[in-house]
Amino acid sequence: MQANGNTWARGLVCSATGVRAPLDEPAFLSPAGKPWLVDYDLDQKRGSAFAGALPRRPWTLWRYRELLPVASFHDRVDLGEGGTPVVQLRRLAPDKVRVFLKNEAGNPTGSFKDRGLSLAVNRARELGAPGVQLPSAGNAGVAAAAYAAAAGLPCRVALPEDTPATVRERCRAFGAEVIEAGGTLVDAGAALRERGGDLWDLSTLREPYRAEGKKTMGFEVAEQFGWRLPDWIIYPTGGGTGIVGMAKAFAELRRLGILSGPPARFAVVQMAGCAPIVRAHEAGSDHAAPWQEPDTEVWGLRVPAAIGDFLILRALRDSGGAAVAVEEAEVAATAARVAAAEGLLVGPETAAAMAALFHLSDSGTIRPGQSVLVFATGHPANYL
Repeated sequence: MQANGNTWARGLVCSATGVRAPLDEPAFLSPAGKPWLVDYDLDQKRGSAFAGALPRRPWTLWRYRELLPVASFHDRVDLGEGGTPVVQLRRLAPDKVRVFLKNEAGNPTGSFKDRGLSLAVNRARELGAPGVQLPSAGNAGVAAAAYAAAAGLPCRVALPEDTPATVRERCRAFGAEVIEAGGTLVDAGAALRERGGDLWDLSTLREPYRAEGKKTMGFEVAEQFGWRLPDWIIYPTGGGTGIVGMAKAFAELRRLGILSGPPARFAVVQMAGCAPIVRAHEAGSDHAAPWQEPDTEVWGLRVPAAIGDFLILRALRDSGGAAVAVEEAEVAATAARVAAAEGLLVGPETAAAMAALFHLSDSGTIRPGQSVLVFATGHPANYL
């Protein structure tokens, strides 16, 4: 794997059983039908050298190259992903609570999906994929199409039938084949499987590398907060790759001896019309039953079932976190409040996360004196 000596990755490990697999072979789900995770050779001596090298590196996700599983760093496909700002909110923050927004809209295709798809497509290309495909509710499809185009790989994207036209047009602009199927991400995924063919499936957590790209959000947050985490991280959650990735990132930084202080508490945000993780967390369950007849126009959160449900719920439990379901009517009003008070245009998923911030503050879950980071996952122009 270490073709150019760039990465400390040493293998894959099943997230449920601990069974191991090599990095130099194609990998999708483990023999147990669960996600693979990438394992690294880490110690505090390496951590010291790693932290010392960061100030000399460009501010993109590739600054963390030793902790990314790309065999040839110099041959990578790189569109400038990552390195997004953290902005402190001044007028909408609850009393005596410091609130920050991690604004992912500046990524190449306008959303946090660029991180995961960058890594997934890079690894697919390195491992000889004939092409890639995935179901998407919007942003992931655009990101997959863009990175596949840059990598010279064919791409197929399956979208629910009511996905905004802008998404279809952007996918096609990048040369992707677009099919429309059903009303949810699950329906779109089923349509891809029925079609068959040899394109590699890059669906959420069905291959190991999207989580590796998403975990760079965790690396950046830790570095931007001086290697001590905020008290809360509020994250709009569909398939949950970001929660899984950030939990993994924080664990790796602690193994390196870089991250200090108490853990951040995760707050998962879903819509009241599709909230399988919220329901499972409230029930104390380790798994989330599929949500029947999901009903929300917040496309990124219309995910009725997540293959990594147990990993999301574990991260919530281990961090002492919370899970919030937001009503549909709150989204547009909250987006308008953020724009008018803070000068920031946010998409529907981010508006839902901001609404959850207010709920958690009003309930006393988030307390005065605490710091909170809210993820702004993408630019609203992606949904026009």
